[in-house]
Amino acid sequence: MNSGVSVSPRLAMAIATVTATLATSGCMTAKIEELREAPTQITQKDAIVLLAKPHLEGTGTEDKFLDCLERELVGESVSATVAERQRSGKAFEPRSNLSKGPFQIYADHYFVDALYPWLEPSTAPANAQGFSAFLARPGVSERVAEMGVRYIVWVDGVTQKTDGGGSIACAAGPGGAGCLGLGWWEKSSDYEATVWDLRQGISAGSLTTDVKGTSVMIGAIAPIPLIAPVQSTACDRMAGQLKSFLLGTDDEETAAVSHN
Repeated sequence: MNSGVSVSPRLAMAIATVTATLATSGCMTAKIEELREAPTQITQKDAIVLLAKPHLEGTGTEDKFLDCLERELVGESVSATVAERQRSGKAFEPRSNLSKGPFQIYADHYFVDALYPWLEPSTAPANAQGFSAFLARPGVSERVAEMGVRYIVWVDGVTQKTDGGGSIACAAGPGGAGCLGLGWWEKSSDYEATVWDLRQGISAGSLTTDVKGTSVMIGAIAPIPLIAPVQSTACDRMAGQLKSFLLGTDDEETAAVSHN
């Protein structure tokens, strides 16, 4: 049976070469950098809260990236679970299970609501001076202590497409259907996590992760996707480094790795 789209031997060889090259050489690079300003040593009874850095304009950090970080750190997406239980009227604890990780995570929206309006985009602290002023507001330190939150981790950044090209054409005919061609696109996941110590009222440091990857869609009768998991890799790398940072077990060196 004919497919409806014929592939010349030369094009078939080119597609096979591209596929083999991508499969053997890898198509992602990942880099993490760390800047420590103060020692940290969180305990199992302490909690952190992961918050998307407020933006008055533009795109903020994706909820799914924050959910991924929570899942990698303590085994569950705490904020998403709490939000769902709130909407359904079910009972909930605004923090992760004590037995699931080396520390706890406090639900982000619950934390922001409890301190309203001081963490809204127009009033949230943007620097060390603003952070000190935030903690000095009446009732803030007391409320934070009640919730058991030791660190705020501000997360900033997005995953976005940076380049792309090629094309794939698909057609159908009496003998069947098929696709022909090759398309590719590059994505970059660039995130920064700034750690604020609520007990000391200082910035403990920051972590950055930058992951770049190229994905390919090959049209060889049926489309063949070769997807680079850029955002999930950035999440995995940042979560591992953040856990070490908070536990005080990191080696305080810049880490750079290539993903093959």
